[in-house]
Amino acid sequence: MTDLVIGADGLARCAWGSSTPDYAVYHDTEWGRPLRGDDALYERMTLEAFQSGLSWLTILRKRPAFRLAFDEFHIPTVAGYDDADVTRLLADAGIVRNRAKIEAAIVNARAALELPEGLSALLWSFAPEPRPARLASFAELAPITPESTAMAKALKKRGFRFVGPTTAYALMQATGMVDDHIVGCHVTL
Repeated sequence: MTDLVIGADGLARCAWGSSTPDYAVYHDTEWGRPLRGDDALYERMTLEAFQSGLSWLTILRKRPAFRLAFDEFHIPTVAGYDDADVTRLLADAGIVRNRAKIEAAIVNARAALELPEGLSALLWSFAPEPRPARLASFAELAPITPESTAMAKALKKRGFRFVGPTTAYALMQATGMVDDHIVGCHVTL
């Protein structure tokens, strides 16, 4: 598989974005587009943590159920979850039922509430300067960068869980802190 694929619609996409219709929509409308707002970034951080060890496609397809289960990722609401909510979430077949990840989502909401500058400002403070040009190949990408390592360290210091450097970089890619679409991809940011 090459890094760039021409879809049935005639559009050139990053190859992963052409592998399923769900990925094509996500690739074309969300991935790499700048996203701001505490709740919106909390949702993406939470979903990236749930994705750890799984396919992103699994999480993407379960996202509506996650949104329902986690009250649209409204930080103050999730921060108020208790043991009964953990039990409820563990019984919800629509989401990934992993106790450690569920508890991390709650702990992370509580930690986000404690940030004086807000989650969005903190996360975006680690965005690197834009590259002068898009990369020619995904082989040029590193799954961990100095910025993602610094972000993960800062989040852990503030009590966040499931936020290692690889997860932090995936968050940076998904939310437009970096543009990792390759040269020739039709998506413009």
